[in-house]
Amino acid sequence: MNLEGKYILSLDIGTSNMRCFIYDKQTNIKGRSQCRIKILYPEPQAVEMNPDELWEQILGVMKEAIQSASITPDKIASIGISTQRGTFMLWDKETGKPFHNFLVWQDTRGDALSKSWNDSYTMKLIRPASKGLHLVTQRKKFLAAAVLKFRTQHVSIRLLWLFNQYPDLKGLAKEGKVRFGTLDTWVVWKLSGGKVYTSEYSCASSTGIYDPYILDWSGFFCSVLNIPKEIFPPVIDTYDDYGVCENNLFGYEIPIRAVVGDQQAAMFGQCCFEPGDVKLTLGTGAFLDLNVGDKPHTSVAGFYPIVGWKIGDKVVHLAEGSSNTAGDAVDWMKGMNFIKEPCESDDIANLVETSEGVYFVPAFNGIQAPINDYLACGGMMGITQNTKAPHIVRAVLESLAFRNKQVFDSMVAETSLKIKRFVCDGGVCANKLVMQLTADLVGQTINRQEHGEMSALGAAYLAGLAVGYWKNMEELKSLPKQMKSFTPNEENAKKYAPIMKHWCRAAKRSLNWYSDT
Repeated sequence: MNLEGKYILSLDIGTSNMRCFIYDKQTNIKGRSQCRIKILYPEPQAVEMNPDELWEQILGVMKEAIQSASITPDKIASIGISTQRGTFMLWDKETGKPFHNFLVWQDTRGDALSKSWNDSYTMKLIRPASKGLHLVTQRKKFLAAAVLKFRTQHVSIRLLWLFNQYPDLKGLAKEGKVRFGTLDTWVVWKLSGGKVYTSEYSCASSTGIYDPYILDWSGFFCSVLNIPKEIFPPVIDTYDDYGVCENNLFGYEIPIRAVVGDQQAAMFGQCCFEPGDVKLTLGTGAFLDLNVGDKPHTSVAGFYPIVGWKIGDKVVHLAEGSSNTAGDAVDWMKGMNFIKEPCESDDIANLVETSEGVYFVPAFNGIQAPINDYLACGGMMGITQNTKAPHIVRAVLESLAFRNKQVFDSMVAETSLKIKRFVCDGGVCANKLVMQLTADLVGQTINRQEHGEMSALGAAYLAGLAVGYWKNMEELKSLPKQMKSFTPNEENAKKYAPIMKHWCRAAKRSLNWYSDT
């Protein structure tokens, strides 16, 4: 392929926003487009997306980005796609018609079902049996089963909930008439005109149904949950041949050469290629990812073992801890008129020196690892008649840093890996208070690239490597990057130690709030 005068197109479908960028060889952005994703909340705990509306938005941002770059589609050497993970849909194998809206990863309607399964006799048998097998064989996959707890973030529980709601759908699945797809699978299937039906390792491993120890869909848990394994797509490498876009979409068959989950894409975009590299993404939610090398990490604290990327024979594994609430908390402040725009939050918080004893618990969708309570509620404590908006804003921002500290400490203790690099990205990382306080609390220098769209850049890197646009990872490391560093302040860390201790008390009081008992 002649790559002279060519560009890479990167499509990044996040939870709140969709972005498309056109990159040149120096990763300069030649064209861009973005839109707000339309999220539906049809009932309590439900979070959905309409596939028809989403498809129109995907085509819209891709066409606008190409137009803004003032290029023709044949100038695009390759497309890379980064998507939110754990969002899925079922559609008719013959007609392609969706059976329902996308169930977004934040959907918690399966919460009661996950609790039921976690307390079931089946799991009470599986856990000790797996523990025994681990003692005998020392194979980590058995330890993972011994400490497994189902969570609503896992596709497995939401898929089981869906089948319970619509028994006829399960019957069709057993007859081979249903196709399952996380967002990556569906987007490629749509762009290719239904010719390519596949998933990718980083996306598949984030579902809770894929076994990262054997790199295959888990027949064992499909059997336990009575989910037909046949509905799942084949899985291929992170950069590979994903077909081409149908000619009638853009007037040219643009090659699709890379697909990757958004957090793994951000990790790749930050060049976190070595064990001990840490990436913190603060977007709608917060995700802390640690490169653990070529073998999966087995966690007892709820950190999920996922595939970072697979290129040929080389597989990179990550340990991931998450908080469902991060940017959502900033959006909440805007909705409550505590701030007019997210960019103001830093200045407003700094109007006061402390939160005056106000503590915010960022748990709109429960609290994740290492606490792992999906019945926890968001909350605010310590309000008095003297509490003003800046105190609340400061309390909210501080709470995000406290959660970062909580997840980081637990992950480092569990993996025992020496931290080599700590990088950050995502919209909330633009907030100086959050990032400086996080650096102070974790005792690490945190670097933030001025190029903020790391998921899009990571997908572009992978798509470029696939076609030889960039030669190798060393060339990616050498590309120009502008960094902002947050150096830890030991005195501030000491000052905040008792404040975080009080915040932990507040968080504890929010636990199990939505329980019937």
